[in-house]
Amino acid sequence: MEPKVLFTASTYSHIANFHRPYLQAFSCLGWTVDVACGGAPRDIPEARRILHLPFEKSITAPSNFRAERLLREEMRRERYTLVSAHTSLAAFFTRLAARGLDTTVVNTCHGYLFDPDAPSLKGRLLLEAERLTAHRTDLLLTMNRRDQEIARRYRLGRQILPIPGMGVDFSPLDSLPSSAGTLLRGELEIPEEAFVLLYPAEFSARKNQAMLLRALALLPPDVYLLLPGNGALLDRCRALAAELGVQDRVRFPGQVSDMGCWYQAADCAVSSSRSEGLPFNIMEAMHCSLPVAASAIKGHEDLVTPGETGFLFPSDDEETCAAQIDRLRSSPELAARLGGQARDASQPYSLEAVLPQVMAAYGAVVPALANAGLSLSGK
Repeated sequence: MEPKVLFTASTYSHIANFHRPYLQAFSCLGWTVDVACGGAPRDIPEARRILHLPFEKSITAPSNFRAERLLREEMRRERYTLVSAHTSLAAFFTRLAARGLDTTVVNTCHGYLFDPDAPSLKGRLLLEAERLTAHRTDLLLTMNRRDQEIARRYRLGRQILPIPGMGVDFSPLDSLPSSAGTLLRGELEIPEEAFVLLYPAEFSARKNQAMLLRALALLPPDVYLLLPGNGALLDRCRALAAELGVQDRVRFPGQVSDMGCWYQAADCAVSSSRSEGLPFNIMEAMHCSLPVAASAIKGHEDLVTPGETGFLFPSDDEETCAAQIDRLRSSPELAARLGGQARDASQPYSLEAVLPQVMAAYGAVVPALANAGLSLSGK
């Protein structure tokens, strides 16, 4: 029987942004590839078929249980060799749907949204959801040291293996003309002598752009901040920038699909996030030779080595954040040295390096893939 794999996620965009190379890899190995996800539909040409799921963010929403029933029917009918689950919400209902079925389930943790050492009611609920479905997790893949520790402490999978993220395709960043950043700075009316910070992210409480705006207010007037992205808190952040008197030094361009020229336009990558898995924006910025100033959280701590590729600051501490940024602003030599070292440090996270490792990890629970990672690594 031809092997089949089903990829699940809460949104089409997650599959499209992070997993298309893996869909293609399975297809090249002769597998039938299907996808099940929710959110706004997008084209995913590598998939034979896409099952639309009515996911909602609240884990207890009735529509999520309808999604679970649809998934279970799909798995029964197709008899998948492997189900690869992504994003916390979809992974929970995927594993519920797989109970009692003869299929191998791999859950990839893109960053737990709870901290057992600082529990909240929501955090306890999310942890219990992971514990409830641990027995149906044949393999759990984690992306940072902290999530690995949590997974092992609570035995959240039958097997637990680390991976260096999903891999980033750096090639589009390398194909831009060297003038792209200069042209963008001109379009954005940023002075030539300005020191430009960049943080592309959804506007949400977790991404915490408000803290960066407060830090910007503490920095000299030649420091500018670029905040590409959309989200629920965008208007609130615009209002905060005006309240702090920094609106002339902030750019809110909305959603940006091609980030390459934005990295070129920046002098430093920043992140104020409160929780991450292994963030693409930091890896891309490092590949573009940008030093990093980021909050000292999981994911960031795995990527940024203080004093070598950038600096870390305590989460929600705008004064220390501003001080670390000012160190880089006031010393171009330091910023250039850390940026060069950041580029070198980003290479193990390239798609070319990571994809064979992930495929080999699948091989730990799917005998048909046991040597696939090794063969792909030779390409």
